Amino acid sequence: MDTGDIEAIGTGRLVLEPLAVAHADEMAGVLGDPALHAFIGGAPLSARDLRARYERLTAGCPDPAGTWWNWVIRLRAEGCLVGTVQATLTVSGSGSTTAEVAWVVGTPWQGRGIASEAARALVGRLRERGAAAVRAHVHPDHAASAAVAAAAGLSPTEHRHDGEVRWETGPVRPGARTAPGGGSGRASGPAGRVRPAPE
Repeated sequence: MDTGDIEAIGTGRLVLEPLAVAHADEMAGVLGDPALHAFIGGAPLSARDLRARYERLTAGCPDPAGTWWNWVIRLRAEGCLVGTVQATLTVSGSGSTTAEVAWVVGTPWQGRGIASEAARALVGRLRERGAAAVRAHVHPDHAASAAVAAAAGLSPTEHRHDGEVRWETGPVRPGARTAPGGGSGRASGPAGRVRPAPE
């Protein structure tokens, strides 16, 4: 898989911008609702703490077999940030890459299909760049995130981690086409966290 530089991703309504420390002040407001953490744990971070977290994330994964890609979601029409998507890429001994993804959309923008549109675009880009599998972990009671995972082409499996259900894509078939990133999905909301990234 091509794990080179992270790039912006555009969809019909959204731009996924590579994460920068400068996004922290606005994102502290986007992610400030404690209800966003009901299924993923933790609590909202202050702008200062979020800047420190973004500094760690943008510095890159300390594991040489891993790569962190993080984006903020910008809503084109309103020009504002509304959430994040992220992927942790892990290369196996055989050279295949697995991507574990997560998403979160701020409370005021939920229910508009934003998370589904962003997740679909993210998974499509990862598959285009050669990810052998894409996974997400979703709390079994979080119907909105399950709908986002399904809209992004992931299916639930029997695997559980910390009580969350692993959703994943099947293997890429030679010559298979990936789904386009545009359009709107069935639901929006936060999903399971990408564990290898620092909290």
